[in-house]
Amino acid sequence: MSLESDQASGPRRIIHIDMDAFYASVEQRDNPALRGLPLAVGGSRERGVVAAASYEARKFGVHSAMASVTAKRKCPELIFVPPRFDVYRAVSRQIHAIFQRYTPLIQPLSLDEAHLDVTQPLIDLGSATAIAREIKRSIREETGLTASAGVSYNKFLAKLASDYRKPDGLFVITPRMGPGFVEVLPIGKFHGIGPATAAKMNDLGILTGADLRRQTREFLATRFGKAGDYYYAAARGEDDRPVVADRQRKSLGAETTFERDLTAWDEVPPVLGPLCDKIWGAHLRSGLAARTVTVKVKYADFQQITRARSVAGAIASQAVMEEIGYELLRPLFPPRLGVRLLGITLSNLDSPAGPARRQLALTLE
Repeated sequence: MSLESDQASGPRRIIHIDMDAFYASVEQRDNPALRGLPLAVGGSRERGVVAAASYEARKFGVHSAMASVTAKRKCPELIFVPPRFDVYRAVSRQIHAIFQRYTPLIQPLSLDEAHLDVTQPLIDLGSATAIAREIKRSIREETGLTASAGVSYNKFLAKLASDYRKPDGLFVITPRMGPGFVEVLPIGKFHGIGPATAAKMNDLGILTGADLRRQTREFLATRFGKAGDYYYAAARGEDDRPVVADRQRKSLGAETTFERDLTAWDEVPPVLGPLCDKIWGAHLRSGLAARTVTVKVKYADFQQITRARSVAGAIASQAVMEEIGYELLRPLFPPRLGVRLLGITLSNLDSPAGPARRQLALTLE
């Protein structure tokens, strides 16, 4: 049974917590020799990809999903370390245990960020801002890491607020501030508007939140489909989505867009590996069983295709997921055009007490 926030009694109090350069910060915490140095978590080989970058590396323009060769060119002193997802997951569990002291309404977005509804907190410190400040303090004391927090009356603005004063920031967007804050925001900064959509909006003359607010709901629906309603509301600082805890997901997926289109098969493994690491970590945390793997390919002309395969029982390991992913992608190479995006998703999710596992338990008994 899922829990979700209720807005019937007035404005919600939402906190968005986002860990600062999470993977890189964990590596610098655990190895003091790396502190203060430009660091990338990921593979340093020619086809490697940066999974995370420290703030020292970001000053040179290094960021996640960047090809390692590009990152090294931007920052010749860049130090690469391999990812340790088991450690990151353990730290994430510590952080979520801190969240649970204040509210059961926690919606994780990834290992390093989550929305919290503290409209009716378990420990009331007088304001959502005070709770956010206390959470940040506890994270620092108990994990040795810093987090940024955004506080607002909806999820959209809380996430924007957490980005506003990174790292180690705390920013509040009140109901009075919300519409004005969004008005001056570049359209590419809107959560839910990726590079392709931002480019399409720019072509339509929509460069800022104010430009977006001038569009009618019908115009946005015609150009952007179902997302048009979300864009219409977001441009006004509105977001009715509740914080939903313990929701059973329909799928777990990840994708990445490349700075340079892929054209050869040997470019696929360095990309697919980190995506599978991310998805399998989320899959393990979910406690669900998956039976379907889907891959997505978007070409240079923005046309996209998907390929899927299902198995009879639960997918037993990350290696099996990756093997299916490779088998689905291999016939698509060499591609008809350069590949600008690759994605992979687990779906057909079932609870641990689902049919396949219930049958296994009966057999063992």
